[in-house]
Amino acid sequence: MQKKLAATLACSALAVSSPVALATDVFHLEGIGAVSRAMGGTAAAHDVGAGGMLTNPANLSFGPNDREVMVGLDLVTTDIAVRNKATGDSVDSDTHNKNRGPYFAPEVAYTQRLGNLTIGIGAFAQGGLGTEYGRSSFLSRATGGADTGLENSSRLLLLDIPLAASYKLNDALTIGGSIDAMWQGLNLDLLLGADQVGSLIGAGRATGSLVPVLGGIPGLQGAHFSLTKSKLLGSGVDAWGVAGRLGLAWQVTPSTRLGAAYNFRSRISDMEGDATLTAISGVVGHIPVEGKIKIRDFQMPAKLVIGGSHRVTTQWLLTADVSRVFWKDVMKDIKVAFEANAGGNLNILLPQDYRDQTILALGTSYTLSPEWTLRAGARFASQALRKETLFAVIPATPTKHLSVGFSYAVSPASRIDFAFSHALREKMSNSSLPNTSAPIEVKHSQNNATLNYTLSF
Repeated sequence: MQKKLAATLACSALAVSSPVALATDVFHLEGIGAVSRAMGGTAAAHDVGAGGMLTNPANLSFGPNDREVMVGLDLVTTDIAVRNKATGDSVDSDTHNKNRGPYFAPEVAYTQRLGNLTIGIGAFAQGGLGTEYGRSSFLSRATGGADTGLENSSRLLLLDIPLAASYKLNDALTIGGSIDAMWQGLNLDLLLGADQVGSLIGAGRATGSLVPVLGGIPGLQGAHFSLTKSKLLGSGVDAWGVAGRLGLAWQVTPSTRLGAAYNFRSRISDMEGDATLTAISGVVGHIPVEGKIKIRDFQMPAKLVIGGSHRVTTQWLLTADVSRVFWKDVMKDIKVAFEANAGGNLNILLPQDYRDQTILALGTSYTLSPEWTLRAGARFASQALRKETLFAVIPATPTKHLSVGFSYAVSPASRIDFAFSHALREKMSNSSLPNTSAPIEVKHSQNNATLNYTLSF
């Protein structure tokens, strides 16, 4: 009962209502909270409110108030299209089911200063991804052009619950850290053509007692995995784990601050749940096999961020962060382990081979009056995905973002922060087995909006 309640709370914190890819820096949002998001995701060396727990917790000490509570909402919408370069057929990720986007992802946090110590706790949507291509596009055709009527879709949700602390050692140096509980849940419907299955077997990436069974099916045209709960809340497989980070901030001069933080690689259990493996035969039709499935060792990467902020005038602030995200260590393969209820197993390694990612984030803010502050930013990242391992259902490709936002002081004790971020359209093609059968071209752009309300008392 406790596990069911925890999973329900995690899903509720990441409620969805139609299809979208929540990811921007691969599976991560490009800044946590409206202040950071509006300033290009910068957060290493200036106060961004409670969202700073997930970048550099040392900056919690620089908040203007002794106690704050923050509630917020992220809204993410995307424009994703996939084209078959051989035939010209195309499909958009759109609303075909109950568990896709736009994502409405709530945020909540509390911080309190106790002398030189500041503590905080929160719950944030860290990121994810999602697509919904339906049952009738070219992605649902098996080898030989057979229409299977089977879905191709995805939804990955990431929830981070940090317990953070910051301590001011002296007027110049502040240190901080956090311990995070993490939850992730995955829905996936994926069709692999017979040529993709054969490529995986030939490369030693498909093993187990069900491999010869599949090979012996007459007229095999493909295999389809379904591990999806078709509900507003719920994931086919999910798991809990831990992560954490350490950070420091150095006030070089009254106008200039430097900051650095290291986010540790997550330690999340294998995601587990029920699944159906359906073999598609040109002779006998669909052959569904029920069973249990695990997505093994699906982790979030370590990250190093170094940044600075400089107050040009009392009104004008400039910020810059440089990050290195170590995707290569965690995203070599997607490891799938299927155990049929009637006996037999199938283990698959779907190649990903991500590169480490370097990100430059730039931001600025200008205080117009005691009530109004305006913000803007930009974010530029290297591409972590390789075109030869691109999946249509995992198009986490955007690398360039522009953002704007503002803060409005409703009263001396409360304010509203807003940010809008646009991911510029990214295009990537793949014509390589085993991750695609048809040569595909994926186009992906995205709009994110964030609204926070902060109350001090």
